[in-house]
Amino acid sequence: PDGALDKVDPVEAIEKIAGHLRRVRPQVVVTFGPEGAYGHPDHIAISQLTTAAIVCAADPSFGTQSAIGEAHREPHRVSKLYFIAWSPKKWTAYQTALRKLVFNVDGEVRQAVPWPEWAITTVIDTSRVWPAVWRAVSCHKTQMTIYRKLAELSDEHQRSLWGTQEFYRVFSGVNGGRAKESDLFEGLR
Repeated sequence: PDGALDKVDPVEAIEKIAGHLRRVRPQVVVTFGPEGAYGHPDHIAISQLTTAAIVCAADPSFGTQSAIGEAHREPHRVSKLYFIAWSPKKWTAYQTALRKLVFNVDGEVRQAVPWPEWAITTVIDTSRVWPAVWRAVSCHKTQMTIYRKLAELSDEHQRSLWGTQEFYRVFSGVNGGRAKESDLFEGLR
């Protein structure tokens, strides 16, 4: 259930995610950062579980005695891992549109903290497809009480929210450096 991903059996969850990684064999994986965007326990858990699964999926000895299935035993090494990241400018746009992003966990208030601009390694221009991004966000039914205000925003404000996507490159086996990427598959094409 929503808000309980951190209570699942981590061994079982990592095994399942690693099995999917081995089956799908992605070059790039994107997940939440360790702070879970605004401290959401599900976001933090999926970040931890996914990161662990990437390591396990690449290990030839992982899963040999497990139930991940014969077809998903062949190791797979992901080329690049990214965390979703938001610059101060993007957080300001979200909070202007929504409200101050806070989450109460076990009596402690957690608040969104933007990534420093220098830590953003990759900015994808999604300005041509922002309406599709907005439609996808609108499908997240458990969040629509929060997002209801978004439907009232002007196209210009919508474009400022969904017209770029920002990421932090956690690791890459194919490229690096300080230059900002504009494609998650840079170094792979």
